[in-house]
Amino acid sequence: MTEPSARDRRLNDLERELTLLSRHFIASRGPRIGQSLDRSAYVLLTRLETGDPLTLKELAHTFQADVSTINRQMSTMLRHGLVERIDAATKGGARTFRPTPLGLERLEADRAISRAGAARLIQAAGWDEERTQQFLTLMVEFNHGIEELEGLAWGRS
Repeated sequence: MTEPSARDRRLNDLERELTLLSRHFIASRGPRIGQSLDRSAYVLLTRLETGDPLTLKELAHTFQADVSTINRQMSTMLRHGLVERIDAATKGGARTFRPTPLGLERLEADRAISRAGAARLIQAAGWDEERTQQFLTLMVEFNHGIEELEGLAWGRS
């Protein structure tokens, strides 16, 4: 058996660290007490809040998901008053979705819990503001690179 190359070892390490980051971040939020949105609603609302209303097809493309999956998630969100459907003549008559004030309110409440979890992680790591900003800069650069590679623009407010 051949020894893995330095590049392969780095990629293995990166994959493991990204997996751990995801796990630590989710765990840092603590129990779902106080959180009202499931993961799909949280992510969809996060995307919808950053720009113009989007169609099911656009959301499916953004999340690399099947339209039927996005349709089910959006239907649930519609029933709970988190999003509203509007007709958009600018998108070939396709219906588009945007967050409702209730959806944005619940997103912000859940986001506050996520921010508190992120703050606990930063504090546990012992990072100062400069180190935290460096990490943020690298994360944004990394995510922009992924979006460019996949042809998926993720709006940022």
